[in-house]
Amino acid sequence: MRFETAAIHAGQEPEEKTGAIVVPIFQTATYAQPAIGEHKGYEYSRTHNPTRKAFEECLAALEGGKYGMAFGSGMAAISTTMTLLKKGDHLVSSDDVYGGTYRVFERIFRDWGLDFTFVDASDLTNVVAAIKPNTKMLWLETPTNPLLKITDLRAASELARKHNLILVVDNTFASPYFQRPLEFGVDLVIHSATKFLGGHSDVVGGGAVTSDEKLFERLSFSQNAIGGILGPFDAWLILRGMKTLGIRMRQHEANTKLIAQHLEKHRRVKKVLYPGLPSFPHHQAAKKQMTGFGSLLSFYIDGGEAEARQICRSTKVFSLAESLGGVESLIEHPALMTHASIPKEIRESRGIGDDLIRLSVGIEHVDDLIEDLDRALNSY
Repeated sequence: MRFETAAIHAGQEPEEKTGAIVVPIFQTATYAQPAIGEHKGYEYSRTHNPTRKAFEECLAALEGGKYGMAFGSGMAAISTTMTLLKKGDHLVSSDDVYGGTYRVFERIFRDWGLDFTFVDASDLTNVVAAIKPNTKMLWLETPTNPLLKITDLRAASELARKHNLILVVDNTFASPYFQRPLEFGVDLVIHSATKFLGGHSDVVGGGAVTSDEKLFERLSFSQNAIGGILGPFDAWLILRGMKTLGIRMRQHEANTKLIAQHLEKHRRVKKVLYPGLPSFPHHQAAKKQMTGFGSLLSFYIDGGEAEARQICRSTKVFSLAESLGGVESLIEHPALMTHASIPKEIRESRGIGDDLIRLSVGIEHVDDLIEDLDRALNSY
């Protein structure tokens, strides 16, 4: 099935008993069993749930993988993935990652005996230089958050195989509509399903997809043991959102391209970061592995923190809020919001300064969005 068809039908056959065309919400904790040791595929909803299973099968189909897993949040998916490692293991990560990812690596799992090195993975020579004898995993975001840097997935996969590393890619920013990392040899794909998959800013969830059976078995065991699973109503909401993922992503991208081009010409904007712009340093790399460039863009303003605060509080259509990927447009200040957990000196060394603003462009009329940004940029 093609993408749009799979989004509506994968894992979502009409319900057997009633013929319901929409997957029911199986709001149950447990299941009656005919006899001891016998059940109908479900025994306890922490382990399996039919609504969650439908979401998992649909997400796996969209990513082109065999096995999907649903988690209570993107961070639950990330944290469960860390159980693939053991005390003394080393992980190399993109340096420009979501602040929550950095926080859980540095402030939780480092205390448990894991070691982390953060490098600019858009240049794989930096990754090679960081690999140690105890390196077991390579963690990538591409595009990254919030600087939108791109890593060559095929080359990264070859590097991971050469060094026997598990390659994990957080594909939240691109969504499976614009990028399918498994097709380039990636072992495991992670999502914050809160974002584009759900698409309506009304649910929190996470997902993971792999085609490696052993990896899936290890993660499934950890998921069941730890219990960071997605509830049935949340799974149902995200599944409903995924039905329109293709059409939403096309409108997201169309709006974002026009806004990026407009901001490049604005007198108060020093630089725009968007993979879809020919001026973006990694534009050609993005074209090699993405079928579109998404709806996240960041830009540097002519000013500092005070001016950034003024812009962020002056928009009317763009809401000042964390998160991304919903149908509504959001504006935020990474240094003070999504990436505030990263120490200031580290943030600034990576290019996340007080003059950086990030947009998640929604599907409103693009003229309203441009007018809104112009008003805010001209407010100081």
